[in-house]
Amino acid sequence: MFIENNEVFTILVCVLISFLIGLLLLLLPNILIPKFTNVNLDKLSAFECGFDPFQDTRSTFDVRFYLVAILFIIFDIEITLLIPWSISLGGLDYQAFLVMFFFLIILFIGFLYEWIIGALDW
Repeated sequence: MFIENNEVFTILVCVLISFLIGLLLLLLPNILIPKFTNVNLDKLSAFECGFDPFQDTRSTFDVRFYLVAILFIIFDIEITLLIPWSISLGGLDYQAFLVMFFFLIILFIGFLYEWIIGALDW
C-alpha cells in the first residue's frame, strides 16, 4: 500500500513535465506572435456568419439548431458503431449481421421521421 520513492519520483517528474508543457504553451504565442501597433477594428469586431451582429448575444437560439446538433451526434455515433462492425464482419455470424441491420433500420426510420416532420428544413 505504500508508494516507493522511485514511484513518487516518477509521478513528480510527470507532474513537472506536464506543468512545463502547459507553461510553454501559454507563453509561446506571446513570444512568437509579433505585436502590431496598428490594430484593425474589423478584425476585433464580433463576427456572426459574415454579418454584423444584429441582436443581443443573450438571445435564445432556435430549437432547430439544437435539433440538427443532436441529429449530427446521433449519426456520428452510428458511424462510430458501424466502422468496427464492418471491419469484423468476416468473423461474425448471421445474428450479428441481423442485429446491425435492425439497428440501421431503426436509425433510418428515425431519419425519415425527422425528414417528414420538417426538422431538416430551414
